[in-house]
Amino acid sequence: MTSRLSVEDLALTEAVARHGSVGAAAKELLTTQPSASRRLAALERRLATRLFERDTTGARPTPAGRELARQAARLLAEIDALPDQVLAATDAPALSVGTIQALSPIVFTVLDAELPGLTVHPGIDHGPVLVQQVHDGLLDAAIVTIAEQTGLPRGLRSTHLGTSPLTLVLPAGAAPPGKGRRPLAGRTVLYSTIDLAGDSVRAKLSALGATPRPGPTIEATLRIAHQRGAAALVPLLAARWWADPASRVLPSPVPGQVTVSLITRPPQPAVLTDALPAVARGILGEDRP
Repeated sequence: MTSRLSVEDLALTEAVARHGSVGAAAKELLTTQPSASRRLAALERRLATRLFERDTTGARPTPAGRELARQAARLLAEIDALPDQVLAATDAPALSVGTIQALSPIVFTVLDAELPGLTVHPGIDHGPVLVQQVHDGLLDAAIVTIAEQTGLPRGLRSTHLGTSPLTLVLPAGAAPPGKGRRPLAGRTVLYSTIDLAGDSVRAKLSALGATPRPGPTIEATLRIAHQRGAAALVPLLAARWWADPASRVLPSPVPGQVTVSLITRPPQPAVLTDALPAVARGILGEDRP
């Protein structure tokens, strides 16, 4: 028996999780409670896991049920938006571009500025997923930071947009690193490398005496560090976009850089090729103070 999920399976799981009740979900989906209960039980058998704990008080999602409901909500929203996207594609030139979550505020701000009159359909995911989506034709392009750290599927083109060295950002009033072999002794340092070098950077910070703390995104890393009065280790592009004006930006005590690349299938979309120099400068923050 196949475990492939249907739209009806997704809608039922999402509705039960949202309402906390099979009966309320059935009412919303215009079906009966017994029918919804049978469908949910059949889905659990196909997936070989329990999705909801059900009793007379309602239905509570298990960890598996919460994850399926979360993904179902995202997929259903994409399906709901699909007709408008199809119609929009007939009315205006469009480009589907993906990037990682940490870079998304930068990338889509820059694309909006440098590609006026072009509708950009955004995609946000992990780098390897985005690369595969370009390969599969689901995206026209992806802007990632892992192209030089992993193998690309055959037939894809990687265009180097630039590199951004790691830098140490110190909030106003924070002392610079000390001297000697452990210049960061006793200090908390938040870090975000947005590529595959995170574990290596963490080890090097520890060797310098720091207490490393990973940040969720480069922007959040800087904001949390500012709030705590702690140092932040991030790519220079992040400091250019988000560092507090009163902060000091110093060379990183840990060597390293982030490489930003554009992944496309040949031929590269001409509208993107023409704007690429300005897009690269914008993402790297070279035009910012």
